[in-house]
Amino acid sequence: MSQKQSQLEVNGVQVPVSNLDKMMYPEAKFTKSDVIQYYIHIAECLLPHLQARALTLKRYPDGVKGFFFYEKECPEHRPKWVKTTQVAKSEGHINYCVIGDLPSLVWAANLANLEFHTFLHRKTAIKRPAALAFDLDPGEPADILTCCKVGLLLKECFDSLGLQSFPKTSGSKGLQVYVPLNTAVTYERTKAFARAVAQALENQYPDLVVSNMLKRLRKGKVLVDWSQNDDHKTTVCAYSLRAKDHPTVSTPLTWDEVAAAVRRKKKLSFEAGEVLARVKKLGDLFAPVLTLKQKLPLLKQIGR
Repeated sequence: MSQKQSQLEVNGVQVPVSNLDKMMYPEAKFTKSDVIQYYIHIAECLLPHLQARALTLKRYPDGVKGFFFYEKECPEHRPKWVKTTQVAKSEGHINYCVIGDLPSLVWAANLANLEFHTFLHRKTAIKRPAALAFDLDPGEPADILTCCKVGLLLKECFDSLGLQSFPKTSGSKGLQVYVPLNTAVTYERTKAFARAVAQALENQYPDLVVSNMLKRLRKGKVLVDWSQNDDHKTTVCAYSLRAKDHPTVSTPLTWDEVAAAVRRKKKLSFEAGEVLARVKKLGDLFAPVLTLKQKLPLLKQIGR
């Protein structure tokens, strides 16, 4: 395919696309066309997690081996059908992109936006997180299997509190655990709660878990990063590609898969094609995160 710009008909909207043969993941020979095709095919599962949320773009104009930049302000040259949401800042405001439909998703992918990072709140309630999120980050020689062990301990903790939790790979080297809330709550409460959970886990399993962000404390342990529960922070969205050597994806899992990975010492990592096959078979394992209503327990209930 030539480097010149062409048009893609998406849901009745003409979307300009260009440089489709540009190699975005050179090691995997995965082109910009492949990126766009992945996002078109995963859209049914991905879009519900992007809809109604302000979005930070993470763009790789020369592919994963080149420089990248985060873009909070939605580009001025966006088509009129790309929606935005205005968020006030100490000085002025930011117009974030909102990717709620297939043409907008294709437009963002054509900008070489490989990764989609969303806030935990929806644009209609910017002070109300819809979920708790924990990022499990291993310090070498700990790896994703160590993260899986810690993830299962987190699950036990939430089970004891009567809360359902949902795991996904980060698409990088770690694991993430989400606890859907979708009820009235504040970031002040979710952040304090998440921190208390991480510290309780660290107290119980000091050789395995660390709750302090200092990198020197992480060796051979897993950081249970509770700080994601903040109205200024974004987390990689389920089904987003990651800018690694290969087109890995932040992939929703079942807890049975997490437990089996620990038992069999089988590392969990999925690339774009594997994820498309998974959703065909399993559907969106992360769908309940958007709808399941759960009340945040009181702090004093942790560790009982």
